[in-house]
Amino acid sequence: MYGIGILKGLWVTLVHFVETFTEDFRWIGRKRYYSEEGVAARRSKDAKGIFTVQYPEEKLPVPEEFRFIPFLVYEVDEEGNKHDRCTSCGICAKVCPPQCIWIVRTEDPVTKRPVPEPVDFFIDVDICMNCGYCAEYCPFDAIKMDHDYELASYDRHAEHIYNKEKLSKPVEYYASIRPANYTREEAVKAAEEAKKAEAAAAKAAAAAATAQASGGEQAAS
Repeated sequence: MYGIGILKGLWVTLVHFVETFTEDFRWIGRKRYYSEEGVAARRSKDAKGIFTVQYPEEKLPVPEEFRFIPFLVYEVDEEGNKHDRCTSCGICAKVCPPQCIWIVRTEDPVTKRPVPEPVDFFIDVDICMNCGYCAEYCPFDAIKMDHDYELASYDRHAEHIYNKEKLSKPVEYYASIRPANYTREEAVKAAEEAKKAEAAAAKAAAAAATAQASGGEQAAS
């Protein structure tokens, strides 16, 4: 019969409407709205009644692999000096499909040879397609994908062409938004460093053995 589908839809809406208020009574004493607990309950499979969030006051948490625009990672030494991981090799700019990355390389004023640290680094965040190729191909783990997706503004040219200062964030920030990735990368680095140290020790031991054997032959002759 015509209209049955409409009535079923209205019934579902009515059930959600009533359950929203019954759930509000069940949550008396706890914050069902504007709290992490409330958002988690409304996005669970057992949610009843209203299951939307009141954006921008409420925001859904993003998964670790969520990616938006890239950012540059820097490290701070014991003396408080910042060190960019970026060496301005330019691989990120070459693999970028929409070509939204510009790098200004540093040059030694005396030798005119390139210095592995960019003077400036620009990304047009309106052109960026959030593909993550720049982060994937970076050989120095210097560029990562951010979780910050609230970039809207009224002036595209003044606000949406990010420079090095605006793009740079400490390695601790990267570890906080992508803890599993950071831990895995640090483990790989530690394993590589241990392998290099082991190879260097073996090479030094072989050189010492060769020198000792050579000294023994000279003494015998």
